[in-house]
Amino acid sequence: MNAETTQTEPMHTPRSQRVIWNIPNAITMSRLLLSLVLFLLIDLEGFWITAAVLFVFAASTDFLDGYIARKYGMVTILGRIMDPFVDKIIVCGSFLFLLGVTKDSGVNAWMALVVIGREMFISSLRGFLEKQGQDFSAAWSGKVKMTLQSVAVTFSLLSLSPHYFFRDAWFIICRDILLWSAVIITIYSGMEYIVRAARFWTTSDK
Repeated sequence: MNAETTQTEPMHTPRSQRVIWNIPNAITMSRLLLSLVLFLLIDLEGFWITAAVLFVFAASTDFLDGYIARKYGMVTILGRIMDPFVDKIIVCGSFLFLLGVTKDSGVNAWMALVVIGREMFISSLRGFLEKQGQDFSAAWSGKVKMTLQSVAVTFSLLSLSPHYFFRDAWFIICRDILLWSAVIITIYSGMEYIVRAARFWTTSDK
């Protein structure tokens, strides 16, 4: 095969990546359904411990679909799109619904704005750079951000429970510290991605 043929031959997506339904994708879609149940429980108010347990389960299984897909060669285009999308739906949706509850969840409008705004901007930035062939994989701060956000949401849900343990002053203080820490690392993570993007552009211009 000569060089001209190699350059003009269209790139085809491997058949294995065009599969729609497999175990990892089924897990991802089940997490999406769980998130809808979670939002309903938050909206109904009064099922706070159940909502917290459901959130922890949905968030903690984040690694499972990706692990199975990579280990058994079941990575698909649908999975690569839906997995991060579902992660963002679970976390951002939880912040939005907690913002709307009548009781004090500790979540305010600025927190929700920072979390959702960061996810929208970085997702757009990642998509743009990866179209240009740049590696824009997750940084350590992104993983810390997801962990802190998940713990903060869990504490926020539990703090709405009437159980005296979760209404104690020390628990509320821990919740607020976790929420603000999650916001700070969210901002830091966003800035880190912006710096990485700027380096890519600076390097490509040379």
